[in-house]
Amino acid sequence: MNINLHIDRLILEDVDLSPSERLRLQGAIEAELSRLLTIKGSSSRWGSNNWIPKLSIHLDQTTTTNSVQLAHEIAQSIYAEMQSHS
Repeated sequence: MNINLHIDRLILEDVDLSPSERLRLQGAIEAELSRLLTIKGSSSRWGSNNWIPKLSIHLDQTTTTNSVQLAHEIAQSIYAEMQSHS
């Protein structure tokens, strides 16, 4: 099964990232979402008509200093939201 996920915009409030850190964060989010979908799969009800219009994630401030940990938490929150909307 192929899953195409498009994230239109990711707004991080109170997080100051350089352009290279932003790219690293993007890649880490993609990698973690791929890992989660590969290992845990997705709901069999998830289809082309499913979409999540807006997702707000509140993370612990201590994780924002580590872009990889931040990416993992964002990806896990997106994955959990995908599962709850299927």
